Amino acid sequence: MNAVTELQYMTGFGNEFASEAIPGTLPEGRNSPQRVAHGLYAEQISGTAFTAPRAQNRRSWLYRIRPASVHGSFAPFAQPRFHNDFGNGPVTPEQLRWDPLPLPEASADFIEGLYTVAGNGSAAAQAGVGVHLYAADRDMAGRYFYDADGELLLVPQQGRLRIATELGVIEVEPQQVALVPRGIRFRVELPDGAGRGYVLENFGAHMRLPDLGPIGSNGLANPRDFQAPVAAYEDLEGDFELVAKFQGHLWRAPIDHSPLDVVGWHGNHVPWRYDLRRFNTIGSISYDHPDPSIFTVLTSPSDTPGTANMDFVIFPPRWLVAQDTFRPPWFHRNVASEFMGLVHGAYDAKADGFVPGGCSLHNCMSGHGPDAATFEKASSADLSQPDVISGTMAFMFETRAVLRPTAQAIDAPHRQRGYLQCWTGLRKHFSPPA
Repeated sequence: MNAVTELQYMTGFGNEFASEAIPGTLPEGRNSPQRVAHGLYAEQISGTAFTAPRAQNRRSWLYRIRPASVHGSFAPFAQPRFHNDFGNGPVTPEQLRWDPLPLPEASADFIEGLYTVAGNGSAAAQAGVGVHLYAADRDMAGRYFYDADGELLLVPQQGRLRIATELGVIEVEPQQVALVPRGIRFRVELPDGAGRGYVLENFGAHMRLPDLGPIGSNGLANPRDFQAPVAAYEDLEGDFELVAKFQGHLWRAPIDHSPLDVVGWHGNHVPWRYDLRRFNTIGSISYDHPDPSIFTVLTSPSDTPGTANMDFVIFPPRWLVAQDTFRPPWFHRNVASEFMGLVHGAYDAKADGFVPGGCSLHNCMSGHGPDAATFEKASSADLSQPDVISGTMAFMFETRAVLRPTAQAIDAPHRQRGYLQCWTGLRKHFSPPA
């Protein structure tokens, strides 16, 4: 086994990388020589169509101990809490909010701890998203997973995740995120014991950095802050299990070796991690609270220009200095649908009830905004002084289509059925002239 002690990374979003755990592994001048060095197999994984434009094309060449085709037969794997069955019935327009997903009463690994909250579209349509939570307390020992339906954005809220993938190992802590591309096999370990967080499953176009437009050439998430792993292989044999997510459901097959046996690789279909604290926040220095789109870290574009299949937006520490302005997020209704989570601290638009690990769902045209306490405080704030928002990290998965909550999320004991009461204290201030 090629042991990894201190993890190393390569930097740059969307770059072409090359990495080898044993010198001389990667072939020179070709991808598939007659005989690969060290008795390895050459295998390409394609994350896009072969003919996708070069700027959007995603593929990597892997040089591995055994091809990915070597495993036993797949059989259905029942995990009733994790799925893409978002339901066909009516969707409530009501605003929804949940307390944190409870940690498991019975021991659970990452796969067993996944819990589907909402979603839209499907892997078959190659559009839409699945929104999930996870709560687990043990490593995926002897179990490996890949998602054939979409790429996975992992947002830990409690405890670190150590993600061993075919292309190497990445580790993320709360306020960092990781992305595992479609089809990449991996195992999740929990260095701190019990862990909890959020997962976005993207069925649509690959996430990419948003265009900056008038902002210019710098700002928001900088490409150099994205980190990809270096090659690190496992040469293990035993009685293991390979779990696949395919067309919305889970399947499992026996496998007699670790599929994380890639000794070298090159390409751009790679996992990465990003530290949200490095986000270069843009804001108003005159008046008005800007649209939340200025906080976009990554976007999955749709076939409609300017309308995303999915945006990943964060609300990090920042200064508020706008004058003659209601500084928190304003009251609004949105054609898009918004799922929010809180990783750390408090969210500046909610004084109470929205806690780290919790989440909310405001669907298309459902009115939402600051609660009554926040409104009253911000309406009388001294605007001669800047307001420093610190010690916080909230985020939003925003999508153009309605997010259909699952039955288990609607019926969940940890759903806050009194959420609407946060706005009942908004008093009538209307005073027409005599």
